Amino acid sequence: MNRTLDFPRHPRAATTRRLVVAAFALAALSPWARAEGARASVPPLPLYQQECASCHIAYPPGLLPAASWQRLMGGLARHFDTDASLDAAGTRAITAWLTGHAEADRHLRDTPPQDRITRSRWFLREHDEVRPATWKLPAVKSAANCGACHTQADKGDFDEHRIRIPR
Repeated sequence: MNRTLDFPRHPRAATTRRLVVAAFALAALSPWARAEGARASVPPLPLYQQECASCHIAYPPGLLPAASWQRLMGGLARHFDTDASLDAAGTRAITAWLTGHAEADRHLRDTPPQDRITRSRWFLREHDEVRPATWKLPAVKSAANCGACHTQADKGDFDEHRIRIPR
């Protein structure tokens, strides 16, 4: 039996239906929602986890545009004041994976200053309620330490319902 959902036949039913559909569409298409979905659906690359997560969280590739990942991977000898060099094959594999899963949404692909995720417009907008003192807490140290507050960040889950702000 083929069933379809039907809204009540009320003078405002069509308007209500359009508003509900529009609200869901806006939520699904918003930059943060799209980034959350993109991050959740990307299969992890073991080499990326092994090499990059040894120093910091293995940032989901959807957090930066492809051009930023290319620059970051092309400058591993001076990666934020650290030599993070890899062999050529490893560099190529990780670069291909990151750029292949990079953010393509026009709202998020703006290149953040110095290719830093924490300086992107959407990151600043999402964290605008965080007090400056919070970033300096010993358990946090910087905005780049996602796992200090996002308890599932190592799994690519940044759901705001699982945030725990250290004291």
